Amino acid sequence: MKTVLVVDDEPTIRALVNAILDGSGVRTLEAADGPEALDMARRYQPDLVLLDVVMPRMDGFAVCQRMKAEKSMARTPVLLLTALAQESDHQRARRAGADGIVQKPFSPAVLRARVDSMLDGGKKG
Repeated sequence: MKTVLVVDDEPTIRALVNAILDGSGVRTLEAADGPEALDMARRYQPDLVLLDVVMPRMDGFAVCQRMKAEKSMARTPVLLLTALAQESDHQRARRAGADGIVQKPFSPAVLRARVDSMLDGGKKG
């Protein structure tokens, strides 16, 4: 069974993502901030990380960059979930090593399709 780490400081967003992924044959783990996300990613080695960008303590860009810099997590796909929509935000996501972006608010069908694609070996997008 594949594991997806859902990282968002908003409990309602984590619950929504869990509900969207329910029944898709994946195990979900949750983290509420960047440091917790890094700890859980190191400990559980998830198959995919769904990562909010705007969070207290450490933003998603920094989390992604740190994950990609560590050998044990460098190949872990990271899909950013963000309301930031400027081209500069997308460029910053690419520089941080993100494998894709899903714009908030997102459609459940779009998120599920992106997760399925990433877990099946899909690449950037």
